[in-house]
Amino acid sequence: MMRAVIVEDEYLAQEELRYLIEKHSDLKIVASFDDGLPALKYLQSHNVDVLFLDINIPSIDGVLLARSLHTNTRPPFIIFTTAYKEHAADAFELEAFNYLLKPLNETRVKGVLDKLAIAAIPADMNANQGHTLHLMRDNRIRITDTGDILYAAANEKTTLVYTPDGEFYVPYTISELMAQLPANFFRCHRSYCVNVDKITEIAPGLNSTYHVFLPGIPDPVLVSRGNLKAFRERMQL
Repeated sequence: MMRAVIVEDEYLAQEELRYLIEKHSDLKIVASFDDGLPALKYLQSHNVDVLFLDINIPSIDGVLLARSLHTNTRPPFIIFTTAYKEHAADAFELEAFNYLLKPLNETRVKGVLDKLAIAAIPADMNANQGHTLHLMRDNRIRITDTGDILYAAANEKTTLVYTPDGEFYVPYTISELMAQLPANFFRCHRSYCVNVDKITEIAPGLNSTYHVFLPGIPDPVLVSRGNLKAFRERMQL
């Protein structure tokens, strides 16, 4: 279990962040501070995995505190919290993992926590041995062979992934997912990609489109007009 520290000088914001972290992740919050100096002293003598860091805090501001941790042999993932969007540039300059704007948005917080859960997997497990992906459901990660994936559907800033074991998701866009998938996946629509090895039936649709059917999936997946030619070539139709 990863250990986390919160540095936030507004009590209500601190409590809200704690609630959302505990609701949407398995992180263990080991300490919280409302001032930069005691937080720095704590971090100098304790190893933590994740630091949720407000930028505007007393004694030492969050940017300076984050810079002081760069010399650590194993610096924590830093997630800045700020009410000022312009401070996001400071976050990326310091190679922070991410940032959260206040007032906090629960969906945004959950998305950052999901990405953190995947990023924190050790590199040897994160390697795509035999083309595996880390799919998420109920705050758990399922390491899945891409050959078991039937299709994926865009869902705003996340992507739904369908397997014989049901629906999962990944915390990034369908374009980012396609970059990680092997050659047997085809982007059949701006909102869908399909494992062509799993297609069981192809039927004509309306307006020069196709419907493809997959095992265990009741509704067909649409092949758009713009992708029709490439699909025909791919499937040798």
